[in-house]
Amino acid sequence: MNLSWMAWTLPTATFFIVIGLLIAGMAVWEYFSPGGHPRVGVLRFETTRGDRLFISLLGSGFIHLAWLGLVGPDLWWALALSLVYAFCVFRFV
Repeated sequence: MNLSWMAWTLPTATFFIVIGLLIAGMAVWEYFSPGGHPRVGVLRFETTRGDRLFISLLGSGFIHLAWLGLVGPDLWWALALSLVYAFCVFRFV
């Protein structure tokens, strides 16, 4: 299979590896603690761990896109902001 059309740089590979590890980690967490006890947070609808992971990944993508458009290609601060955002989503949503 020829994958030369995609720019498989270290950041690109790291991105996909981290997403895969997050999904695998959620699967292990679900195996040892089934159900995840859905809860109602600040958004006022019931969310599970998987929902909160999806919301945090989606929001982090938007944070990175906005950072690229408004600030520039140095994404370390966007990563830090995304981690804070993900922590807040898992804590309060």
